[in-house]
Formats: sequence, structure tokens, C-alpha cells
Amino acid sequence: MLIPRKYFEIVQSALSRQAAVALIGSRQAGKTTLALQVAEQRDSMYIDLETTDVARTFEDPYWYLNQFQNQLVILDEIHRVPELFQVLRSVIDEGRRSGFGVGRFLILGSASVGLLKQSSESLAGRIEYIDIDPLSVLEVGAIEIDTLWLRGGYPRSFLEANERNSTVWRKNFVRTYVERDMSQFEAGLSTIRLDRLWTMLAHLHGTLLNVSNLARSLEASAPTISRYISFLESLLLVRRLMPYRANLRKRLVKAPKVYIRDSGILHTQLNLESFEELLRHPIHGLSWEGFVIEQVCNLVREAATPMFYRTAEGAEIDLLLEWRKTRELWAIEIKFTLATKVSRGFYTGIEILKTTRNFVVCADGTTQNISPKVECYKFVDFLEMLSEFV
Repeated sequence: MLIPRKYFEIVQSALSRQAAVALIGSRQAGKTTLALQVAEQRDSMYIDLETTDVARTFEDPYWYLNQFQNQLVILDEIHRVPELFQVLRSVIDEGRRSGFGVGRFLILGSASVGLLKQSSESLAGRIEYIDIDPLSVLEVGAIEIDTLWLRGGYPRSFLEANERNSTVWRKNFVRTYVERDMSQFEAGLSTIRLDRLWTMLAHLHGTLLNVSNLARSLEASAPTISRYISFLESLLLVRRLMPYRANLRKRLVKAPKVYIRDSGILHTQLNLESFEELLRHPIHGLSWEGFVIEQVCNLVREAATPMFYRTAEGAEIDLLLEWRKTRELWAIEIKFTLATKVSRGFYTGIEILKTTRNFVVCADGTTQNISPKVECYKFVDFLEMLSEFV
């Protein structure tokens, strides 16, 4: 089964105006599958730099790549040969002089976003970046929300025949990422410590991040643990949601919240295999909160800054969106079901911040106004409204 991705037309459009397009995302997010779909629509050449004999194939990389001026060349796992970026600049400039100025290279990278962009600085003005996220609710459809929440958005995990196969795939994914891949992205990392940290962060999912406590538990310095968390964040595996800070004469929480970005990986780290186990587990509320936050953040992207709001006096907003063009604030309370009341802290928070729009987003129920200031949305309806707004 092949799920149509929202990125297909985005990639096609980018290739029509730029010489190189880079697809950036975590491993197994679907970059290669998407690239091969694009390749079917045009004359193309696919090179997997993880399996290719690079030394032999690219003995003279400038000459080799110049053979394909009128083809799309797909370079997968480009982070394994970062020196190619300098060659690509020359090849692209030569192609422009020959009338081949766009649609030359589709570059795929699983390394950290910062590392890949730093390596490709020489392509400034010649490359466009597209962030590829795992599957979204709007891509799989409302009927599959529970499956997507449980298994996560990595296509292989989501599409497995049963829960057991999905769980095994995710366990192998985590093990491979820690033991093999991460050490290639940054030297000097302790894979044992990194594995323990990743598991500990799963247990802290949705809570305030206290680096000092983690450092004591892992018998490491706080700067070391901060570096490890930043590394996991750069690989798009962990999200730090920053607190809203403003001069409101309130004692605001200053520590960020930490979330495992993919809900399926979170559940694997907590040994939750079935939907029934998830619903019985104390983490299910925070897991749902993180799932909603991730879907919203991936949808709004650079259009809005996601934050949370909490004061020492008890005012709290799960997700705050500050729209960059208008500076408007949208407040979002995330609930699994409307059976529990909206917290008093949410109402206090929206009064303090004078937010423009306020929402309660839940898995079930109907879209309606529950007060003059608060709109209640079923999760799917909220995402559809948000996609039209963005």
C-alpha cells in the first residue's frame, strides 16, 4: 500500500525553479519512496551513496555528474559524502551556462538538519530545502487516527500487517539508530548513555525538562546531557517546546517541555504494544498531547512559533501559537475527551495573554463553541481548519 504524500507536488514545483532540492528528515520518514515517485515522472538517475562504491564511481565526480545534464540525479544519503557539495556547485554552474539550470539534483539526507545545511552552504542560491515529516493525520485520514497515534508516522511502522510486526520494526529502528547511525553523525557520543537518555526522555514525555536531574541519573555533566538532547533534537527525534516569555509581571516557568516527536517511538520506548495497553497506561494523556502538538507544529511550520504557557500561580496553556505575520496568539487546550472539564488555568491564561482565538482540541466530540471565547474542535476538523488558514 502506497500512501500519497502531500510533498509530491511541492517537490515537483521546487525542481521546476531550482537546480537542487534537498529533502531533509529523520531516517525512514519516506524520503526515498517520495524521491522514487518523483523519478517516475521524468528521466532520472538514482544513486544510493550508502551502498555505492563511492571511490570507484566518483573517481572524477565532476566528470561523472556532468554526464547527466538533462537528467534528474537523485543522491541518497548525501551526508555520507559531504565533499560532493563542492563538486555540485561547479556542476550546477556549468549546467546553467549550458541551459540546464533547474531540476538537476534531488538530494536526500538523514543527518541532522544543521549538519546537512552547514555542509551545503556552498550551494547557496542553488538549493531549496523541503522538510519531510512522517505521515500526518491529513494524509492517512480520520479513520486511521488511532493506528497513527499508536504506531507513529514512520510509513513502515504504520503499514505493518499487525501491531506485533509494527512494534518489532520500531524496536529495530531504535536499536539501529542508536548503535549504528548516530555514531556516524557526531563523533564522541556514548551510544549506551544516549540509549538510556532516549528512554528516560520517553518517561519524561510532556513534562518540564530538568537537565541537572538527568545528568545526575546518567552520571554525566549537565553540558554533556544538553549536548546529547540537542543532538537528538537536530535528528528530529526529540522536540523541546519552549515556554512563552513576556514581561507580564508574572512568575513564568522558564524550563522547556520535552517530547518524543514520534508517538510510535515513544510507545516502543515504554513497551506499549496495543491500543488497550496505551489507554490503560498513565502516559496516555501526555502521549495524546504530544501527538497533537507534533501534528500541529508540522502543519504550521515557519508560519507560527509554537510554545506553551505556565505561571507559578497555576495559569497554563498546553500549546500557544504566535503567528509571525500578525503576532496574534492562539491558545490551545489539548484533551483526549470532553468528559473532563477545561481547566481553570486555561481560562486564566487566555485572560492574562489576551489571546486572539482559543481552542479546545479533543479526539472525539463535535466542533462547537463552548463559551463566547472558546471554540471546541474535533482534532481532524481542527487540522483541516488550520491547513486552510496556513
